[in-house]
Amino acid sequence: METDANGRRPVGSPAAGVVHRLAQRHETLATVESLTGGLLSASIVEIAGVSGVYRGGLIVYATELKAWLAGVPEDLLADRGPVDPDVALALAEGGRRRCGADWGLATTGVAGPQPQDGKPVGLVYVAVAGPGGAEVSRLDLDGGRDHIRSATVIEALRLLAQRIHAAGAATVPGTQAAAGGDPATAATGGR
Repeated sequence: METDANGRRPVGSPAAGVVHRLAQRHETLATVESLTGGLLSASIVEIAGVSGVYRGGLIVYATELKAWLAGVPEDLLADRGPVDPDVALALAEGGRRRCGADWGLATTGVAGPQPQDGKPVGLVYVAVAGPGGAEVSRLDLDGGRDHIRSATVIEALRLLAQRIHAAGAATVPGTQAAAGGDPATAATGGR
């Protein structure tokens, strides 16, 4: 089993956890991959029962495909290049829209062996877009190309799991978030 950004092996399959949670919530997922080139989607589709959750994915390794297929604004790519937090967010949202999914999960970065466009090897952005908004995470990974790519998959799935968990907490009846943030109404379910 591969290791995460901190060199630890995850307990269980991060993909299995998110697939299970999404199935429970009756929500769907799409992926958009650059640096991982299909590893993320492969880790997801190896989970039994994924067909009810996974809508599909885009592999947009070439910069121009990020615009053409995933809908990343061309001016953003021209100004900042493909390894950028806003590009990662645009990839996640673009995959979500293009595939008609509730959630979009994206990866972009530099796996090496050489820096790219002035960005160092190991600089990675993973992003998730979902019903409650979007989030991006910057990773500064060490190691060789294979480790960077596999650690990116684990970290992307972790970010998605965190966002799904946060979305679940925000919709649980009787919580402050569900009752509009007023502690007095939270205890009564908003009455």
